[in-house]
Amino acid sequence: MNLSASIVPTDQLELLPGSPPWVQTLIGLGLLVLASMAANFIVKHVILRLIGKIVPGDWPAPSAIAARLANIVPALIVSGGIALVPNLPEWVVDVTRNVVGAFIILTIALAISSGLSFVNDLYARRPDAASRPIKGYIQVVKIVLFMAATILMIAVLMEESPLLLLSGLGAMAAVLMLVFRDTILSLVASVQLTSNDMLRVGDWIEMPSCNADGDVIDIALHTVKVQNWDKTITTIPTHRLISDSYKNYRGMQESGGRRIMRSILLDQNSVRFLDPEEVQDLRRFALIDEYLDRKRGEIESWNASLIEAGRDPVNSRRVTNIGTFRAYVAAYLMANDRLAKGMTMIVRQLDPTPQGLPLQIYCFTNTTAWAEYEEIQSDIFDHLLAVLPRFRLRLFQQPSGLDLVTLAGPDRVGLAAASAQSSALATP
Repeated sequence: MNLSASIVPTDQLELLPGSPPWVQTLIGLGLLVLASMAANFIVKHVILRLIGKIVPGDWPAPSAIAARLANIVPALIVSGGIALVPNLPEWVVDVTRNVVGAFIILTIALAISSGLSFVNDLYARRPDAASRPIKGYIQVVKIVLFMAATILMIAVLMEESPLLLLSGLGAMAAVLMLVFRDTILSLVASVQLTSNDMLRVGDWIEMPSCNADGDVIDIALHTVKVQNWDKTITTIPTHRLISDSYKNYRGMQESGGRRIMRSILLDQNSVRFLDPEEVQDLRRFALIDEYLDRKRGEIESWNASLIEAGRDPVNSRRVTNIGTFRAYVAAYLMANDRLAKGMTMIVRQLDPTPQGLPLQIYCFTNTTAWAEYEEIQSDIFDHLLAVLPRFRLRLFQQPSGLDLVTLAGPDRVGLAAASAQSSALATP
């Protein structure tokens, strides 16, 4: 009995009669590969180009869907032609057909997923799409789609009914949920983080609930590693990045500017009107020439109308030192070439507090590098704190020990200074 004849189907082709079986097998496989490659070339380089000319240029999704579906043609050729290759065992033919069948199912699922994304893109062009998005529903449909595709692929590979697999999964669902709870949560979180582009390696994130403040250095299935600025490593469960809130500074880094939002606390007792001589003295600052000229015109016009109406001079307007200083700060920031001019730049007063009157500087640097950002911010406030007395304003701060001694009298001041000097000399 010929063993090879018992495992070779009767519909196989006979190539090069009289040649060894392995030669016929190689020739058959080569012809099958060439046929599938030719079909792939014709479909993707001829038919798809025709589709690309028909579909509008701003609609790339239909072309992508057709490109995925085009992979089915060579797969069908392989599935149908594998049985014609001489001298192949039946189990090789069956395995090949099963794998090709699973590949076709996966290809169809990917094509449908691309179609769903195309539907979402079309819907996003609607005026009301921002207030009523459908992206969440599309993602749910995709999850169901790929779950069904997975079950069908397993059924094709095992040559079993999908209903049998579903019944078996239903019986083990409770056990799987208990044993793989963290894995399932992490898997879902990883898919959401990736599909929504919520986190990347290299992002600077801040998550106070997990004591994380630094760069993301690794994203795995179960954990995300963050290297804090003190070089320690914080490990965060992946699902916590979905359930808890965190701040991602990627938007700041991509914008090219970093925000400065700091206040100078002014002593409210130093806020007052400026005399004409003081206003004239402040004209030495070239940055506020335009402001003082504009204010002088406004005030003179206002006061002239009051005089014509016979109003009391107490109703007249005058220039204030805090308003002039605020205008100087705004002009100083505009003249600083290390600040981003295309971003928000505001100098404003906040509500008075027991610690003084906050004058807030809100602007953006033209760099996101930490060291340069701190240098720019320090230079700005160094200058503003030093120039503040020129505007007859004072900073507010809580009384120190020396302030309390000064209030006690000059004798106490001298005694305190002598005591401090003797302590310093006695220190080895």
